[in-house]
Amino acid sequence: MKDAASPHPSLGHSLVNQPAISVRAETPMAFVRAIASAFALRGLDPLPALQAAQIAPDLLHQPDARITALQMEWLSASAMRELDDEALGWFRRRLPWGSYGMLVRASLTAPTLGVALARWCRHHGLLTDDIRLQVSQSQGVASLQLTEQRELGALQEFAVVSVLRNALGVACWLTDSRIPLLHTTLRFAPPPHADSYRVLFDGPTQFNAPTHSLQFDAGYLNLPVRRDEAALQRMLQRALLLTVRPYRRDRLLVEKVRQTLAEHPEHSRNADDLAAWLNLSARTLHRQLKEEGASLQQLKDAVRRDLATDLLLRTQRPIKQIAGEVGFQNEKSFMRAFKGWTGVTPEGVRSRRPPESS
Repeated sequence: MKDAASPHPSLGHSLVNQPAISVRAETPMAFVRAIASAFALRGLDPLPALQAAQIAPDLLHQPDARITALQMEWLSASAMRELDDEALGWFRRRLPWGSYGMLVRASLTAPTLGVALARWCRHHGLLTDDIRLQVSQSQGVASLQLTEQRELGALQEFAVVSVLRNALGVACWLTDSRIPLLHTTLRFAPPPHADSYRVLFDGPTQFNAPTHSLQFDAGYLNLPVRRDEAALQRMLQRALLLTVRPYRRDRLLVEKVRQTLAEHPEHSRNADDLAAWLNLSARTLHRQLKEEGASLQQLKDAVRRDLATDLLLRTQRPIKQIAGEVGFQNEKSFMRAFKGWTGVTPEGVRSRRPPESS
């Protein structure tokens, strides 16, 4: 079961022959040192794994050095194979090659992400009791919480960050959606490389917190699981990408844009303002909306239509005033647009309003 089930399989060819690294280096050297220490604990030499990832050994002694996400992927894949431990020494019990792949497979048949994550947490406890994972929600916010059942020692930071990022990456893959974080909390003190956490986790990160957790919009828990066994087999060819690189598509983006347009018009005067409010670039906003079969203009029109219809049915305000409230400079252009949206005139909608009871 090692090859088919593992979420960390070989990359298909020699890592040593990979092309030179040219992208931005953001991953802290502390994580590389943690992997090197796992080799030392097993009496093994980390040099071949470092060479496979094009990491010069002398960088281990440079506290401020960083590596790229691709180098981290190569290093982790090589180390997991050589150590036969997908946990890279975090836990008392090794997690043999294929362990995390079995967790993914067990979640594939879940109807929603909420059910899939609950399974993931429960089954993770069967792999190791050194930590406990739990998913919960309250007041519209979902939380994935990690509790240390024993002290993780020097590997605490690397273990906690890796497990949380792995779970988030799998959740994104299962739903084929980016899941932006509202907040990340970590029990340990800010490390010297704390600035790298802006890349490791989006949204604010709080250190010295009571718990380790990822918090996100609970609406994502209702997204359907969109993957099957065939997709799993393809993903397993380079599953470490789920952990080391952010997912781009956001399945809730359309609803977020619609909600912002309706509830925060001051932040949606134009695409740049709206994108900034959603922590995106305007280019990314347009691209992701297109991927979901929508456009910003379509969503603006839908929000204007719904607001205008509500005001026509619920109030006695003049049509000219309603036109201004939904963003039109004159009544004539509003009436033309409204008929284009609904097929009827504003007066036609208002005439359908039920008579007020006496």
